[in-house]
Amino acid sequence: MTGLTHRQSEILNIARAFGRVMVEDLARRFEVSAQTIRKDLNDLCDHRSLTRIHGGAIIASGVENLAYEARRFVAAEEKKAIGAAAAEKIPNGCSLFINIGTTTEEVASALTSHEDLLVITNNLNVAMLLYRHPRIEVIVAGGAVRRADGAVIGSTAISLIGQFKVDYAIIGASAIDEEGALLDFDYREVQAAQAIIANARSVMLVADSTKLRRSAPVRIAHISQIQTFVTDAALPAGLANICHTRGIEVIEAMPKASVDIDEPGIEPASTVTRLR
Repeated sequence: MTGLTHRQSEILNIARAFGRVMVEDLARRFEVSAQTIRKDLNDLCDHRSLTRIHGGAIIASGVENLAYEARRFVAAEEKKAIGAAAAEKIPNGCSLFINIGTTTEEVASALTSHEDLLVITNNLNVAMLLYRHPRIEVIVAGGAVRRADGAVIGSTAISLIGQFKVDYAIIGASAIDEEGALLDFDYREVQAAQAIIANARSVMLVADSTKLRRSAPVRIAHISQIQTFVTDAALPAGLANICHTRGIEVIEAMPKASVDIDEPGIEPASTVTRLR
């Protein structure tokens, strides 16, 4: 890409490798001021190479998603908090779908102490997290495995999903637009997500706030089709109004690092705010 300095090119390479870059980390790495790094990030955003987030930036995306392993680094602590808050909403003794996504995997990680769960998933990573637990039964959808992320996709997977009617569905999305459309990059993955939504009594969307600043080309569903939205920050006014009008429960789960504790000796903890 023309017009970039050597440092900006290096910053872009780091962002591509790890999914995101943070101002303070880059300032130490390149031995320059935070103000200089912020200018670099703004220039890269002007080139539409990066998108700013609080304290840093992530790779901008429109038609192609980040590599799956890189996505694990984006909003990692926020995803853990979302996963814990979502798991709290899932009772023992229920059935649920969990689809592909780094945030849905955090929900699975937080479910390991639950009992008497039936989990149907098209996410091999979720299956590996849960199958060892004797009080959780795991059923994996059959079909072709996408090498990039362990997603099971295709008509065979969708057929198996259609054989169940579960209590809860845990779904993710790559982007959420201002009108409430839930978006993704792979139409085959979207078909599986649509089948999951259609065969669950209650649908829970888990997505960190960076998804509100991204774009993707394939429509999964509209937010009005879900019952619960677990995220990490207040929603934009338009989206918040849609959720309020549709009666969607919005849960704001803040990571430990975001909680300010003034009292000495008090251990910070994740905070959860529930809105209607």
